[in-house]
Amino acid sequence: MQSLVLKYLSSNATVIQTSWLSRPSPDIAPELIGCWLVRQWPTGETIRSLIVEAEAYTSGDPACHAYRRRTPRNSVMFGPAGKAYVYLIYGMYHCFNVVTDDDGIPSAVLLRAVELERVPEGVETSKKNPRDRLGAGPGKLCRVLDITLAHTQQPLIPSAGLWLEHRSPECQQDIESGLLSITQTTRIGLTQGTDIPWRWYLENSPAVSKRAVKKM
Repeated sequence: MQSLVLKYLSSNATVIQTSWLSRPSPDIAPELIGCWLVRQWPTGETIRSLIVEAEAYTSGDPACHAYRRRTPRNSVMFGPAGKAYVYLIYGMYHCFNVVTDDDGIPSAVLLRAVELERVPEGVETSKKNPRDRLGAGPGKLCRVLDITLAHTQQPLIPSAGLWLEHRSPECQQDIESGLLSITQTTRIGLTQGTDIPWRWYLENSPAVSKRAVKKM
């Protein structure tokens, strides 16, 4: 499968506003597929990454971090939309989420995989870690784009160095025509809510972390 980044990269992409994200996460997650995650470092280096896999978590969902109660860690999930929620798993891997929905409703979209526009400065590739797999998983995504706990609760805006941009018209057209296929399936790496089909990924992308098992 060929990389889709250069095909859909556009200099005219518009920043995703809070109002667009103020909807339930199961509505937002599939619409973020084909959009862009943009990272800008203090040095000025900027890398755009095509979002190719995302999962939704929301109120009443047993797999949601805010399912039981509000805590200092998950408080950002309760709104307002348009902020980053970053947490640590296994004491070593960061996971980046986009806070969604109305203020007061705990809701977020976990970005699971991206295709990078290019390799960031200082990052090495190898046969075991090729360029098209550098962002293939939530931990890998955060590591290659240097997204850490310092980003949590920050607004997703250019001045903060981390933001989202809408799909290019070409990408939108290819999705609507069926040239690009978005697969909906169950989320992965969970012990609760395993039957809820709130994971979406771009079938055409080599950066998808794990594909659904095809039923015969």
